[in-house]
Amino acid sequence: MVGTFNTHRRVIALTGPLLPVVSFFARLPVAMSQFGSVLLVAETSGSLATAGIVGGTLSAGQVVFGPVLGRLADRHGQRPVVLTSAAVNAVATAALVAGALGGLATLPLAAIGAVTGASVPLIGPLARTRSVALAHRAGAGEDVVGAVHSLEGTLDEMSFVFGPALVGLAALVAHPAVALGGAAGLVAVFGTAFALHPTAAATGGAPAKARGEGPRVRHPLLVHAVRGSLALQGAVFGGCQAGIAALTTRLGVPGQAGLVYAAMGVVSAVVGLAIGALPARFGLRLRWRVATAAALALSVPLLFTETLWPLYAVVTGLGAACAPHLITAFALTERAVQPARLAESMAFAASSLVAGQAIALAVSGRLAESYGPAGAFAVAVGAAALCLALALGTRVPAARPQAGPRPRRSRPVPR
Repeated sequence: MVGTFNTHRRVIALTGPLLPVVSFFARLPVAMSQFGSVLLVAETSGSLATAGIVGGTLSAGQVVFGPVLGRLADRHGQRPVVLTSAAVNAVATAALVAGALGGLATLPLAAIGAVTGASVPLIGPLARTRSVALAHRAGAGEDVVGAVHSLEGTLDEMSFVFGPALVGLAALVAHPAVALGGAAGLVAVFGTAFALHPTAAATGGAPAKARGEGPRVRHPLLVHAVRGSLALQGAVFGGCQAGIAALTTRLGVPGQAGLVYAAMGVVSAVVGLAIGALPARFGLRLRWRVATAAALALSVPLLFTETLWPLYAVVTGLGAACAPHLITAFALTERAVQPARLAESMAFAASSLVAGQAIALAVSGRLAESYGPAGAFAVAVGAAALCLALALGTRVPAARPQAGPRPRRSRPVPR
């Protein structure tokens, strides 16, 4: 515990204590928007099909345009990109609320949902990129860079636990519109604060010509394998969501579904925070293989789970393997791509996760209808098995490739 605290204290020394707080609250709207839009449209239209279409277009917008925003951030810097996307997203989210409450037809609602998803500020990927840039320009070692990924992964997990919980609470005590309205406010305030934070100077961007100069340090097979692994991790999440919903409904306690899934997220966040203290001898290749092997072993019992408390136990145990895989995947991405394209690559990785989850959720939902909860959980187990196969079959460099001289130590960015 002391080692974990000391390692993350070094990360906070680089970023300042305010940046992780701001970035956490700026991430919450991402976790709130899809779930909140589905609840809102289902409530106002009375149609689950319409709600699914709007939620689907929101996810599609994020998947397709996320890497585009990342590329723009690499080229022009994070500040203008986040300021613009946060403003557009806040307006689009507010328009979605107004349209749903006003009884807007499915097609225009879906179009607004697509704009909402396309304009989601990439706070998670950009925060990783910014913190890694701060670590490199300060001449920090690999242990600190690893701790950056650990801390950012934990903040992601916490946002995806508390975001849906806030949506559910708002829907319970008031109306889903309150949750989405709150998301619009959060992205406007904290997205802007993230963009204006002085550490944004560490990621000022570079023109296309400058980004193309110098030796290309890339491992395309590794990058594509990691993106595939993240898409499969998303499929694990999607299969679990559908299976948990199906089983709790069968047991007559559908309200427990969110709590079960939240338990997995809490455990994942705690384990993710501890990953930063692992010694360097546990390299990324070993971590990838151990994490994916653990995910497969811990997911198999889902196929035989038929009651509530065993479901809690199995899903909570599975959470211990999620954060290590996600943290390792983003760390591998950071290691394998050019620094000038890091924001784009991080955004592509995050989009892969969202895409895998959305597709698996649709597929496993149908399987749950036909074959019960085990049908949905089979999607999660199959995806975990493919994750392990990718980890075992992909060559991972033992150390960071060197593209040139080590970055010189520079004065810290004012915070």
